[in-house]
Amino acid sequence: MKSITITKQVAVVGNYDVVVCGGGPAGVFAAIAAAREGAKVAIVEQYGFLGGMATAGLVMPLSVFTYQNKKVIGGIPWEFLERLEAMGGGYIEKPLGNVAFDPELYKLCMQRMVLEAGIDLYMHSYISGFTKREDGVIESIIFENKNGSEALEAKVFIDCTGDADLAAMVGVPMQEQNGEPLQPLSTYFVLAGVDTQSPLVNEAMHHNKQGENCHCLPIRNYLLEHAEELNIPEFGGPWFCTTLHEGCVAVNMTRTAADACDNRDYTAAECRLREDVYRMAEILRTNFKEFENCYVQTVATQAGIRETRRIKGVHTMSAEEYISGYRYEDSVSRGAHPIDIHATKGSSQVTHFLEQAAYVPYRALIADNFANLLVAGRAISADRKAFASMRVQASCMGTGQAAGVAAAMAAKADCSVKNVDIVTLVQKLREIGAQI
Repeated sequence: MKSITITKQVAVVGNYDVVVCGGGPAGVFAAIAAAREGAKVAIVEQYGFLGGMATAGLVMPLSVFTYQNKKVIGGIPWEFLERLEAMGGGYIEKPLGNVAFDPELYKLCMQRMVLEAGIDLYMHSYISGFTKREDGVIESIIFENKNGSEALEAKVFIDCTGDADLAAMVGVPMQEQNGEPLQPLSTYFVLAGVDTQSPLVNEAMHHNKQGENCHCLPIRNYLLEHAEELNIPEFGGPWFCTTLHEGCVAVNMTRTAADACDNRDYTAAECRLREDVYRMAEILRTNFKEFENCYVQTVATQAGIRETRRIKGVHTMSAEEYISGYRYEDSVSRGAHPIDIHATKGSSQVTHFLEQAAYVPYRALIADNFANLLVAGRAISADRKAFASMRVQASCMGTGQAAGVAAAMAAKADCSVKNVDIVTLVQKLREIGAQI
């Protein structure tokens, strides 16, 4: 392949204690947590709004915040839920703590909390590179936007890109797939004109049953029975979720295999999925009376990504540790979503419900030999089964909060993230409401 060499000067437009890459469920709470600890913080985000998979991907509901009638994810994420609910933009389902939401009010609530914390936002910006010292410490990240190429310096960086983009750039080793296919992508969409008061839809769009898969079984069984006759594309579920607006329902049912870290593969997959959105809407409209007047109101800005890269951290969470509820000495967050692995081909899904909420160690957020880098969200260090639970948004918010406090501590003490005092970190997290 032909290549070209480019040499250019890049302006350093800011210097911070903590720079967070990615403004999704992990990144926002990492940034707020660090800022509330006194750090000077910036977020670099590829879109013009915050929320990541919740808002760009329309991934609903947010899950799981409570389990066995006990709060699992608390602190700043829970504060966000309460503020969102007070705005009329969120509904916390009892007893499981799954949260339905209005995506636009979600964006606004997050934006308000970030700006109130004094965080600088670099939106519409895509990370393209980095600089580091001879000892491997990251000096700056480089990103692209309408201003051209720009750079930010920081004492500590937090990778909350979901795909471990910064970690991969700087050379952090990644977990191996061992020949197993990545979980499929899904493009969510919102249908309007649905009879949301009908028993079928109303029952399916509330996710409040512990120990049960909340897919709509009557529609699923019909689709499986008539798949060939109706020329139905690959699908999962379907899962429906209320958007808090009468007649509207968020739909999760499209499915296709792709590597979202490969630009060409991801592009082709999203083209397939957009076609499938309209095909699925037509199938629902012409086969189920509850959907006979429906139309596509919104399609997610990007396909929902279940699985890409995961770092090899100082400790890799195993399925055995996760399922048993093993409590580490450096536990900093938790997870309660079932282990949930979607088949790449076909409509099947492997689901294992937890008997108790799991724990996440701080060591899963850091890697050896990367002194000023933390990773939060779905790219943390876990084996494939443990990851299949930890990848959901509530868990990402919890690890983001932990990473933010740790980053602020490392910046203040001018120490490696590996040398952050764990006793103090855990104490600080408990003080702000983390359930650890």
